[in-house]
Amino acid sequence: MYENEIKILELLNDKFDLSQRDLSKRAGLSLGKVNYTIKRLVENDYINVEKDDNKMSYKLTEKGFKFIDANLKNEKTKKIKLHSENVKNINQAVILAAGRASDFDKPVGFLEIDDITLIERTINLLFNENIENIVIVTGYKHEYFDALAKDSRINIVYNARYKWTGTMCSLSLAKEFIHGDFLLVENDLVFEERTLKYLVENSSRDCILITNETGSGDEAFVEINNGFIYKISKDIHQLNKIDGEMIGLSKVSYEVFKLMLEEFKTNKNPYLNYEYLLMDIGRNYNIGYTKIDDLVWAEIDNLNQYNHVKKVVLPRMKRKELTVRVDKLKHIAGEAMCIDTDSIEDVKPIGGMTNKNYKIVVKGKNYVLRIPGAGTEEMISRRSEKINSRLAFENGFDSELIYFNENTGVKISTFIEKTETLNGRTAKKEENMRMIAGILKRLHNSSFKFGSEFDPFKTAEEYEKLLHKYNGKNFEDYDEVKEKVMALKKVMDSFNINKCPCHNDTVPENFIKSGESKIFLIDWEYSGMNDPMWDIAAHSIECSFSEDDEELFLNIYFNGEIDEQHRIRILINKIMQDFIWSTWTNIKEAKGDDFGSYGIDRYNRAKVNLEKLNKKLKELK
Repeated sequence: MYENEIKILELLNDKFDLSQRDLSKRAGLSLGKVNYTIKRLVENDYINVEKDDNKMSYKLTEKGFKFIDANLKNEKTKKIKLHSENVKNINQAVILAAGRASDFDKPVGFLEIDDITLIERTINLLFNENIENIVIVTGYKHEYFDALAKDSRINIVYNARYKWTGTMCSLSLAKEFIHGDFLLVENDLVFEERTLKYLVENSSRDCILITNETGSGDEAFVEINNGFIYKISKDIHQLNKIDGEMIGLSKVSYEVFKLMLEEFKTNKNPYLNYEYLLMDIGRNYNIGYTKIDDLVWAEIDNLNQYNHVKKVVLPRMKRKELTVRVDKLKHIAGEAMCIDTDSIEDVKPIGGMTNKNYKIVVKGKNYVLRIPGAGTEEMISRRSEKINSRLAFENGFDSELIYFNENTGVKISTFIEKTETLNGRTAKKEENMRMIAGILKRLHNSSFKFGSEFDPFKTAEEYEKLLHKYNGKNFEDYDEVKEKVMALKKVMDSFNINKCPCHNDTVPENFIKSGESKIFLIDWEYSGMNDPMWDIAAHSIECSFSEDDEELFLNIYFNGEIDEQHRIRILINKIMQDFIWSTWTNIKEAKGDDFGSYGIDRYNRAKVNLEKLNKKLKELK
């Protein structure tokens, strides 16, 4: 439709009995153009013409109403482009550190993690990204920050009203030190080293960092529309869809900051937080985002979260950050692909627990380089993995395998584009459960055979031998628990299970969504012929499924027809997994890794499930 037609329709929608002369005046069109436009609207069934006592009236048809509605929606999505250029150097940051967490008698930033305070760690990460001008807005026990001000690169601003104001008030107090685009960091965050680079390098000058939902209970949910931030809310009921979670790291252009300050001048709510004012600006201007779906991060608001960071988050983060130097990685990839290392344009870590994975860019094309973790050759048959990975690719479960060295375990495969790496939270969504159950059923019903067999009872014995080899320590009651665990083989043998192709490591992070309808299953290190209930049990454990979550997943996988034998096999496999992986953890820690409480937690859960199983077996007799 043309602009004249839209004008006339909107006028008639407001008052249907306007004469053509009235329409001409209000639309600013000649009578001839109005007459011509009316005829076109009638011909296209947007209006009906009615005549009563020589007076004409024009009423919109259903088609006309629908068109106006669509046009109004389209107008709402139009936004002003604020910046003529995309990228601008960032050399400033604001750290919001005014608030108080009631569990601590000091600012959260001065809690120690790994022999360094949280605020010092954040400052060092900013310095590493060439951020040389840092403003810290303080409040509770602001004297703690005085020592930091000795560094000429750091300015301290005090929010005397921190008890009665939100984060936007704190941000506004930094205005005299802000002279360009800046990073905005919340003080209570722990995040990976690579995180800030994603913000700095994002082409949008206004950009919010988001990641997958964590299920923490205090998420700031994010909805994306047309490639930009559309909504941010802690109330899940206010969003049409959830595209991620805001963690408290943003990049703000100077122009948007000035708009926020201008808007804040008329503010009547002192508790307003900056992200909601940023969304107000976002109604008219595009606010971008960058998403890291496998990000290791946490916030510390209370003692429980602090302990969780020290025991679980920090050890996991350190494993991810201890990466091989980029030049060595380029050398490995260059030799594997028979290319000059100069053609490798970029190398970035993308996670991995047993191994280290990197995204490498070669002449504009993306690949994944996998470097095996130390000592994994004793626990994993790379020859079997190579065969199984090839079969997985050939049968459509994984991306193309480009290179595999069965002696070193180095692997290169094509990078899956437009991806979302699932986590324990997102794997609980029913739509994702259906995709995961679908790919597992297809695997378990496949006619091909893997070149290896996964026997959990043999694996438990092999891991125990490795633990002794490295002088590792077992749990105090290990021998007693082991006797009960190994007795489960007789129960499993009584079921006469037909073994089928299994992945055997169905953590949610091994399921990669590509777009809305495609899912891949990656990392086939532990794959082999096995009881398919092993995959189901592993996925339930690794996603921390509740009883209701597991029941829904089983109903999807079994089409509502699950029998008691399957439930028993799932429970036995859960016990075996916790028993085996707790020993695996002890082996890794004997070699110098730190897994926090991961091993003992799994071991204790195995003992609890042994009791459940014994009770269930007695009831069935």
